[in-house]
Amino acid sequence: MKKEHNIFALAMIFCLAIAPVYGQYYSKTVMRATQRAEKMTQLHFFLHDTVSGENPSAVVIARPNITQPSSFGFGTLFAINDPLTVGPAPTSTLIGNAQGLYVSSSRDPAVFTTVMYADFAFTSGRFNGSSFSLISRSSSSDAIRELAIVGGRGAFRMAQGFALTQINFANMTTGDVILECNVTLYHY
Repeated sequence: MKKEHNIFALAMIFCLAIAPVYGQYYSKTVMRATQRAEKMTQLHFFLHDTVSGENPSAVVIARPNITQPSSFGFGTLFAINDPLTVGPAPTSTLIGNAQGLYVSSSRDPAVFTTVMYADFAFTSGRFNGSSFSLISRSSSSDAIRELAIVGGRGAFRMAQGFALTQINFANMTTGDVILECNVTLYHY
């Protein structure tokens, strides 16, 4: 019986000793000594979204269990690793990649609407190692689409802004698209 009391007493001491450690967290608020100057950066590039061929940059990773007239129907989820280039030609200078997901979100088969999350990472040039994140809705019924920039890293840390995109080339048979992107970023 004495052994059980000792074990119980040690367990209680352990619980009481460890409670303050897990009951607190570290937090520190630091006031900025100086205001940082906000910068505005404007970017222009082309995004190549290729769903056809032997080396696609966008692939279907999930599809709903309903009969649909096209492979781009409502609820279809794509993973992307789309090249970003200086010009519209696929052989143009590669400056980065857009990696992320988009889901077809329109029940109307005549309108291709997506909700997209992508990280636009730059792998060369002035912004090598930097990226910005985009999450927004886009519809094929809009000639020019406005997408929200919600963050960034590297040179684009704490970025906000918008991307205006328009179709430069579209193959309606294969679904391959080249988008012209004009991006305005506000960052520190």
